[in-house]
Amino acid sequence: MGDVLGYLVTVAILLLIATAVVAGVVIAYAKVPIEKKYENAGGGFGGAFDAIWMPSAHEAGMERDRQTKRTAPAPSPGDPPDTIDQGRITLDL
Repeated sequence: MGDVLGYLVTVAILLLIATAVVAGVVIAYAKVPIEKKYENAGGGFGGAFDAIWMPSAHEAGMERDRQTKRTAPAPSPGDPPDTIDQGRITLDL
């Protein structure tokens, strides 16, 4: 009986530790802003899980990447500037 009780206590402690580690990782990952999640190499690993279990986050990341790569349209040389404010030209896009 003592061996079984010792075994159960050991298993319970290991399960408690594993649960605490998983909960800690989930909480830490949830508190990080989405912009920071994809800055380092580990973000790609998280992106694979987002694509499967949270497609909206994956789609938002893809849209962010598309908009980052887009360039602003350049004005033609003959076009007048949109706004001149104390020598600064401001283009309204």
